[in-house]
Amino acid sequence: MQSTEVEIGGRILRFETGKLARQAHGAVYATYGDNQLLAAAVSADKPSEQQSFFPLTVEYRERLYASGRFPGGFIKREGRPSEGEILASRLIDRPIRPLFPDNYFNETQIMVVVMSSDQDTDPGILGLCAASAALGISDIPQEKLIAGVKIGKINGQLVINPTFTELKESTIDLVVAGSRDAVLMVEGSGKEISEEEMIEALQLAHDNIIKIIGAQEELIKLAGKPKREVPKRAIEPELEQQVREYATDRMDQAIRILEKKEREKAINVIMDETQAQFAESFPDKVKEIKYLLEQIEYKQVRKLILDEGKRSDGRAFNQVRPISCEVGLLARTHGSGLFTRGQTQAIVTTTLGTASDEQIIDTMLGESSKRFMLHYNFPPFSVGEVRRIMGPGRREIGHGNLAERALSAVIPPEDVFPYTIRIVSDILESNGSSSMATVCGGSLALMDAGVPTIAPVAGIAMGLVKEDDKIAILSDIQGLEDHLGDMDFKVAGTEKGITAFQMDLKISGITMDIMGKALAQAKEGRMHILSEMAKAITEPRAELSEYAPRLTVFIIDKNKIGDVIGPGGKIIKKIIEETNVKIDIDDDGRVVISSTNGENAKQAEDMIKALIEEVEVGRIYNGKVTRLMEFGAFVEILPGKEGLVHISELDEKRVGKVQDVVHEGDKIWVKAFEIDDKGRLNLSRKRAIRDMSGLPEFSPDDYRPEANPPQGPPPRSRDGGHRDFGHRDGGNRSGGSRR
Repeated sequence: MQSTEVEIGGRILRFETGKLARQAHGAVYATYGDNQLLAAAVSADKPSEQQSFFPLTVEYRERLYASGRFPGGFIKREGRPSEGEILASRLIDRPIRPLFPDNYFNETQIMVVVMSSDQDTDPGILGLCAASAALGISDIPQEKLIAGVKIGKINGQLVINPTFTELKESTIDLVVAGSRDAVLMVEGSGKEISEEEMIEALQLAHDNIIKIIGAQEELIKLAGKPKREVPKRAIEPELEQQVREYATDRMDQAIRILEKKEREKAINVIMDETQAQFAESFPDKVKEIKYLLEQIEYKQVRKLILDEGKRSDGRAFNQVRPISCEVGLLARTHGSGLFTRGQTQAIVTTTLGTASDEQIIDTMLGESSKRFMLHYNFPPFSVGEVRRIMGPGRREIGHGNLAERALSAVIPPEDVFPYTIRIVSDILESNGSSSMATVCGGSLALMDAGVPTIAPVAGIAMGLVKEDDKIAILSDIQGLEDHLGDMDFKVAGTEKGITAFQMDLKISGITMDIMGKALAQAKEGRMHILSEMAKAITEPRAELSEYAPRLTVFIIDKNKIGDVIGPGGKIIKKIIEETNVKIDIDDDGRVVISSTNGENAKQAEDMIKALIEEVEVGRIYNGKVTRLMEFGAFVEILPGKEGLVHISELDEKRVGKVQDVVHEGDKIWVKAFEIDDKGRLNLSRKRAIRDMSGLPEFSPDDYRPEANPPQGPPPRSRDGGHRDFGHRDGGNRSGGSRR
């Protein structure tokens, strides 16, 4: 067994090999505090037949035994990966994938298994470092080592690999991966941070990345294997010359076509005709011809940008495609927004719910809930394709998570807006950066729904083309520029600052100077997009949709929760059935009533408050006669609270028989005048009549049992925390109209 270690963020990061998983081509056991995991890398001996892309799979798995927990549900074993595991797999995959030789097509798999969790720091970052180390000591060809760290900012100070507790107070949550030379990947969110703060965090991250790579290099010296030889791609010079002469000028004309579908059609025609042209003279060279054509397209697009200063759709480098925005499209949704930028279009909806609609998450770190969620869908028709419809893939989950983080920073806290919020983005057209269209459309839909967001949020995707000293930074990249460029850098934020970011590179890295220029240009584009969005809606609507639930929130004594719920939930179920509302009660006594009908919500609130209300001596109640006795009548004045009206207290004049004044089921006014030493409640109808006779709004008929007066002296409020959300009239709402 060989091992190396390095101190990062005040804790020891340790790599070991030679003890576990010895049949893997490379296996590293990594430890950071009480986080311990195994990363194993394996690659096939031969390349896959007819493979046109590198077949790499990265699987990150968290074993629940790592934190001493059982899986939830009936099946007590781990199953399909959770959303968190999928995101961690992508986090490892994205910076590692560009590190392999272009012509290496052997199927390769990296598995990272978390075996021990301290439940206080993110093991995914450790998995990224261990995966690179496992590749490094293996014979699998890898051009560079990489490492990653997480950066937080607490009380104005940058922190390396902060704990989950620290991240709650952090203004930055940033994951950075890089090589010795440069940053390769950025992923994270912020609370409206500045571009300068971003650069400062990246620099600190890269300094620590270099230290971790040093520990990997030491491990390779101790236990590394010789790397496999990767044969160079062999293409006949004559074939290459003839294909370039035949296709280069035609390809140059095709990439200048402004419209995406027409351009793709022209390129496909060139592909097909070139294959047909050389099918006879160069049989069995289909794969090589396709590769040459892809290289021609790659070089011509980049030449157009770097040498001529032009983009294929005719825009300037910092120009954003035409934008149109609309809100309130969908009649019965709680909020909707349509965002179109060039040939990328997203229709986004907001749905408001109660605490019972929160997503319950069961992971290695324990069970938690989520009140804001964003789901992203990418149907095949959005790019004019036909493919099998299945569940959300890794790309859809990743794009949705990025947009969710971008908008999370402006979602109001629960005590201000106690709704569960779900956003769904359906991509209707795609030609670059549909995730940023989701951010923009999501912000529109939130404001249309009346969610009091802190500020509007917009997103933009930046690109880069770099050849030696020639550099072009591109704003609002389209699909062609994403595919053939060197960088995809997405930045989302408000007018004040950045809320989310994601960067992936296909080259060895970029300098902080280039990063700074890209961030400055992204800010310029973001401001433009926000101004276009403001033409549709400038601020959250003052009123909720008539179809959104209205929430009534108040606090009860937590010792009274059992009285409201009742044995087996009997009482609260009865209230829900009678009033047709939803009721959620937290352990701290917070009650949330949800209904689209304000009267029903008020009825349910009154029923709950009556259940917990204590009888107040000296107060007048409108009660129901439950039993008649010779000596008086029993009257229920509050749910479950009954008192006796003695026959002498039934009327001001003498009463011979109780039945002469009241009958069972009558509703009568009574005054609670005594709770005796045995806890018995004594009531008086006589005293209630005497006290109420001076009130002008009551007539003598009000005191007759058969009158069953619906009104009376209103109960004095015993609650200081009542709030109504959404109980508003249904008139037009500023910022646009709802259909």
